Amino acid sequence: MKRANDEMRTEYKRADFVSLERGKFHKEAAEGTAVALLDPAIAKAFPTSKAVNEALLGLLALTEQTVRITGRAGRTKSKRAAV
Repeated sequence: MKRANDEMRTEYKRADFVSLERGKFHKEAAEGTAVALLDPAIAKAFPTSKAVNEALLGLLALTEQTVRITGRAGRTKSKRAAV
């Protein structure tokens, strides 16, 4: 059920919603990609989707290399606390 115009909260102004676009990321969501909101500082450092993806793929590759170097699978299990 839609709210009537007179029921809109007073802190909202109709002029604030002029530039909104309905279904802006519908195509991407339908393709199974994720949409994430970035902090302004991060968006400035990584201005395009390609830049963000390259940085994250690099981080994943580094993580995989680190796991292999440290031998994570060879660690012993932690002991349970006595009950």
